[in-house]
Amino acid sequence: MNFQVIGLGKMKFDSPECCGEQEEAEDAEDQQLLAPEAWRTYMERRNALREFLASDLSPHLLRRHHARVQLLRKCSYHLEVLPKHLALGDQNPLLLPSAMLQLIDPWKFQRMKKVGTAQTKIQLLLLGHLLEQLDQGRALLNGLLESPDPRPFLAGWMLVEQRLADLSATMDSFLAIMVPGRLHIKHRLVSDVGATKIPHIRLMLSTKTPVIFDRKESVAHQDWASLRWFVTVQSATPEQFELHFKLLEPRTPQERMQCGVIPVAACAFDVCNLLPDRTYRFTIKRAESYTLVYEPWRDSLLLHTKPGPQPAPPAPSDR
Repeated sequence: MNFQVIGLGKMKFDSPECCGEQEEAEDAEDQQLLAPEAWRTYMERRNALREFLASDLSPHLLRRHHARVQLLRKCSYHLEVLPKHLALGDQNPLLLPSAMLQLIDPWKFQRMKKVGTAQTKIQLLLLGHLLEQLDQGRALLNGLLESPDPRPFLAGWMLVEQRLADLSATMDSFLAIMVPGRLHIKHRLVSDVGATKIPHIRLMLSTKTPVIFDRKESVAHQDWASLRWFVTVQSATPEQFELHFKLLEPRTPQERMQCGVIPVAACAFDVCNLLPDRTYRFTIKRAESYTLVYEPWRDSLLLHTKPGPQPAPPAPSDR
């Protein structure tokens, strides 16, 4: 058994057996503060709380939720047009989203896009707020488990039960809000078009995962840069992108022209005619679409081009 001397007559044990023995000794001391029946009640409630924190509110689960919220804050949000009732295998072209989009009143659709933007922002704010409540609730309950005196734990158990119920409800709300939902439509989006029968339409918010630069494959050379990017969830249809580039700290009016936007229909592009030994900022995003309602984030990358060839030293002059 390994140990080290910390102070006069005090030792710190490193073995797991010592930790278990120490916990048993602390439990024995706590047990002396309560009657046997109260002690059993205390242990049952303590184990129930420990199980809740290890399963329903575990650190691993909260880390996953934090990562998920960070991803949602980088996604782009779109309006998806769907028929309210779609029979399986129905080939009616009026039921196709692309055809229905043409029948929607443009002014009403723009108004619904504003509603979708507001709803998306509210949902993202709520997700952050609820996740903060879950973090704080877990820290508070974990502090109760570490309390050396069992009597306050028993005396405040009703408050603990209420907090457990509140945290469970908070988790349910968090999981429900995490998935973009349906938009409420107060008025018809499609104007009357004579005798043509138009199906009822519903609008849903959908997400697209962010476009991210491949930082291992994106490199700068002397007067050009090779850019690569990817999307974690590929779309069923080919996507269009916009690649922005800009020279940082231009020194002349001509150098201020070293910027631009390049439409790209692939996940790679080589930007040419760059200046050597200079820093450029590159930004990638999806091309603007008619259904886009909110895009809070886009990936940026700084690359420094390699220096150009050094000028040859002047030849010695003959005298």
